[in-house]
This record gives sequence, structure tokens and C-alpha cells, in this order.
Amino acid sequence: MTTREQVLETLKQVIDPEWSRSVVELNLIRDIMVKEDSLSLTYLVSAGTTEGGKELRRGALQDALKELHKGELRIRFREMTEFDLNELEKNRAATKDPHAPPQQAGKPGPSILSPESGVEFIAVASGKGGVGKSTVTVNLAVALARRRKKVGIVDADIYGFSIPDMMGIEEGPQLVDERIIPVEKFGVKVISMGFFVQDNAPVIWRGPMLGKMLRNFFHEVNWGDVEIILLDLPPGTGDVALDVHQLIPHSQEIIVTTPHATASFVAARAGAMARNTNHDILGIVENMAYYECPKCGEKDYVFGRGGGAKLADELHTQLLAQLPLGAPDNHPAEPDYSPSVYKEDSATGQLYLKLADAVLDYM
Repeated sequence: MTTREQVLETLKQVIDPEWSRSVVELNLIRDIMVKEDSLSLTYLVSAGTTEGGKELRRGALQDALKELHKGELRIRFREMTEFDLNELEKNRAATKDPHAPPQQAGKPGPSILSPESGVEFIAVASGKGGVGKSTVTVNLAVALARRRKKVGIVDADIYGFSIPDMMGIEEGPQLVDERIIPVEKFGVKVISMGFFVQDNAPVIWRGPMLGKMLRNFFHEVNWGDVEIILLDLPPGTGDVALDVHQLIPHSQEIIVTTPHATASFVAARAGAMARNTNHDILGIVENMAYYECPKCGEKDYVFGRGGGAKLADELHTQLLAQLPLGAPDNHPAEPDYSPSVYKEDSATGQLYLKLADAVLDYM
């Protein structure tokens, strides 16, 4: 059976991102309790540590202990008391390497939410789920990157996060100088709630907590030199969508719908929300516009016709693209496999490049 000493020995390799020292050296791991089917412990953190910071620490412990103990890992976080802080400082002074260079805390750059940052925000919204909004977000971001733009995605669909899975991202973000470094794939930087949730667990939070996590995606993430950030909004007009509209008043919006009359009718509400919060609507993307037979090339309009154009007229904007119903012809054995990203030379990949061009022309 695993012992407490084995746990501490294993965790010596884990470096606390704030103090840049081993969590065991600093005595940050407390209350270790090992049972046959579980391992529980407490991790001391300083006041003001964000939820994102806690989740990255949780991930580091899980990675370190996964081979040592196969049971459930329960990690609690507790804020340091004044006594804990004093003890930590004494511990650091006692074990400090006199030859080590001084640690310099990372300074956060200018806020990307400021209009002066030069970052363009495009919110991708829909009135209802199931219309392919996230697929459009992912492929538009990749197409913009193929046009040599520096692009990021914020997976703001906190309850229904799917961007990492759609892009085939398996690793999580890193924490450097107390700032989160987004994961990059296909030239697109990605941050998502999916990185901070274990085993696809449901997110059972109320609105204020969701808003706090969303703000962390902007304030706690080092986005580097991105030029365009796409926000994959949750469907509808709920708390998170409203938070995004209030948080980024200068963002523009793309509304995704299908040709079906009901889908476009519901999507009009998302457009009305954008208008009511003084956002510009970049245009409409009609997804699943038709199914094209791969053998004969004949198009079948499975969900009807005209919904996207009707919505564009109603919202006094343009129909940016009509995209077919289908899925990428990708294979898991491919080096850059992803379930939802179309290859650049595919017919749909070319349509997404045209959509990217239309977006860039408008901006």
C-alpha cells in the first residue's frame, strides 16, 4: 500500500508556480491520508490564487501521482494563514541556494480587453445548440491562421465546452510566472474550461462563478501577440453570453444558424442581444446549408433553404457563407488528427478560407 513518505517523495518534483520551489520543500502539502481506494491531501495557496491557478496545481499533482496511487485523488485547497506565510518565508530562507539567481516575478502585460491592445474580438453565437457553432469557430480560427493571422480561441461555452476535443488537443496549458500559457494547435492558441475539468465532469456552477472563470481567461492568460480572438459563446442569451457582451463592448459578432426556419427564428434573438448591447454584427453563417453527394455532386437541401438569407435581412447584415453538412475526412493515425478541423485543400476547407477572407475584408 502507498505510504505518506512515498507521496512526499514523489511530489518533490512538483514546483509551485508562485514560489518557484518544490511544494514539499515549502511544506505546502498537508493532511495526507492514504487509503486503499483513495488518496487525499491539502495544498496551501496564497490568498487571491485564482480558480485557474488552483486547477493547474491540481493537474500537476495528478500527473505526478497517477503512477504511484491508482485510487481516487482528492485535493483540497486552503488559503495560507499569517502563521503559514511566516513559516514559509523562514523555510525559504533556510533552504535558499546562495548561488541561485534572484527570482523575478512575471509582470502581466497590457490587458487584451483594452481597445488600445489592438486585439480584434469576434464572438461566435447561435440562438440554439446543435447548429455547428463550435465547428464554425474552430475552422474559421484555423482558416485565419492559414491566412497568417495570429489567432486565439476562448471557449466561453463554459457548460458545453468542446473546442479542445474538436481540435484534437490532449495536453493542458502551462503556468509560467503565475500566468496561464494557452495550448497552441494549427497555429491557434486555445483556452477552455475543458482544460480545468477532470474526466469530462459536469460543471455545476452558478452565474457569478462562471463570470469569474471567464474573466480569468482574459486577465490570467498570457496571450502573447495575438491579433484576433474568437469567442465560442454558449447558445442562447444567458448569463455567460451577457457577461461576454459586457466584458468586451468592442467585439463583433457572427451568428451561426441552419437554413431551417425555426433555427433562424431563434438565432434572431442572439442577434437582437448583440444589437441591444451595442455590438456590430459581422454577418451570418448558414451551416448545414446542403448535403452534397460525394459521387454525383448533387445537392440535397436537408434542412430547407433560405433561413440564413432571411436572418441576414432581418438583422440588416450580410450572409457570409453557406457551409455544407458533413464531417472532415480525417484519420486518427494522422500526426495532426482532429475530429473537426477540415484540411486546407478539401472543398469545405476552401469554403472556410473564403469565409476568413470575407471576415478580414469586413474588419
